[in-house]
Amino acid sequence: MPKLILATRNQGKRREIQDMLGSDIQVLSLDAFPNAPEVIEDGDTLEANAIKKSREIAKYTGLSALADDSGLVVDALNGAPGIYSARYAGENATDEANNAKLIEKLCGIPTNQRTAHFCCAMALATPDGCVQTAEAIWEGRILTTPRGENGFGYDPLFFIPTHNCTSAELSSDEKNRISHRGQALRAILPLILDLFKASMP
Repeated sequence: MPKLILATRNQGKRREIQDMLGSDIQVLSLDAFPNAPEVIEDGDTLEANAIKKSREIAKYTGLSALADDSGLVVDALNGAPGIYSARYAGENATDEANNAKLIEKLCGIPTNQRTAHFCCAMALATPDGCVQTAEAIWEGRILTTPRGENGFGYDPLFFIPTHNCTSAELSSDEKNRISHRGQALRAILPLILDLFKASMP
């Protein structure tokens, strides 16, 4: 079975992407390569970070690598946390700490001004350094208190008006259908399948 390495140790992301790719391709996380280098995300865009991660991990593992960099863009905060979403409350911040900081920063901002969107840039790299990318966004708004037990990151605060619930209240299947990552993966999926078609059953 062909293997695709995901340039993250985040098991939530690995499960989401494995679910979407099905059983013909095995999706590995960096946990399968304990000595893999920590890629410094020093790009000035989500796409730059995704490209860097996918290239470095593909080169290190010898496997085709898929990397994404996702960020939450909040209009009332002039686009913050953006590329700093994972470390909004500091390096190695927990999801709870990042969510708490976001709630604090938006304190007093009325509902109609709490608009936001998730953005996902995805990059697929082969060990020879060739990279292809896709990008997608998911519109919503930020609540004052978390809701829901599913997902990770800012999901409990990200309210989707079209579904009248937060991202953390969606099932994984529903989230995969409509999320920024789901949309970006569907855009890049034909490229993944084309890459692996010779080794798939």
